[in-house]
Amino acid sequence: MRILKNFVRDLRRHWILCLMLLPVLAYYVIFHYGPMYGVQIAFKDYSAGRGIMGSPWIGLSHFTDFFKGVFFWRLIRNTLMISFGMLIFGFPMPIFFALMLNEIKQMSYKRVVQTLSYLPHFISMVVMCGIIVDFTKTAGLFNDIFVFFGGERKTLILFPEYFRPVYIISGIWQEMGWNSIIYLAAISGVNPELYEAATVDGAGRFRKIINVTIPSIAPTIIILLILRVGNLMSVGFEKVLLLQNPSNLITSDIISTYVYKRGLLDGNFSFSSAVGLFNSVINFMLIMFANQVSKKVSETSLW
Repeated sequence: MRILKNFVRDLRRHWILCLMLLPVLAYYVIFHYGPMYGVQIAFKDYSAGRGIMGSPWIGLSHFTDFFKGVFFWRLIRNTLMISFGMLIFGFPMPIFFALMLNEIKQMSYKRVVQTLSYLPHFISMVVMCGIIVDFTKTAGLFNDIFVFFGGERKTLILFPEYFRPVYIISGIWQEMGWNSIIYLAAISGVNPELYEAATVDGAGRFRKIINVTIPSIAPTIIILLILRVGNLMSVGFEKVLLLQNPSNLITSDIISTYVYKRGLLDGNFSFSSAVGLFNSVINFMLIMFANQVSKKVSETSLW
């Protein structure tokens, strides 16, 4: 009862702020929580004619079919390998980039570098994938580099073994500058007195980065790492689909593209919903696990 009274009191006192919060709440209710009503079709033999309530209940049949399917392990393997590649190689790059930018003292040069690093993020994914396809062609930029180092020309995107490196490298190039913004903001909040104390102790630039900058932005790094771990099973659907072809399907076929094909192309909405629900549950378990580990190891967590 006391909690309710305190809530009403705060609501009356800060009613303008609560009013500003309403559009955000409406967005999540309408576009996130509302559609959860349709999750039940994963447990039904859904038919558009009979509707959600009229479709018969079949329990875990779709989940069983997916787990026993011939593509299950391939989908899991490809999804995790691309995700871990982006986590291992893609996650640290914005941190290193932000640390290097912070060491640039000439502001005009720093602004130019920042602007150029942000540009790939704003390029349409369709245009970006078109650029990647052109770069990986026989006469493309990547082949020119291969030939320079003694390799032979080949259309890289047609070879399954090159799909993951191409995806990860292009992803780093596209998002490194944009993702570094939050780290630059965290670095700007570091107390200057810490750098002055390090200078008095005789620390150089590198020692200041190791002993002052990185420990100061460690909470930000940990929070973003937890969020990234929570999305390990969610690989960018559009980019993979646009770069996918029958030749590289063995390494490019992931859960999200499989859901698209079975759901929208084949019209099997119940089965695709079951696969998507399985993917979401695994992501939820991962973020819970990462949060608990972070809380015990670093005392920094989402909740």
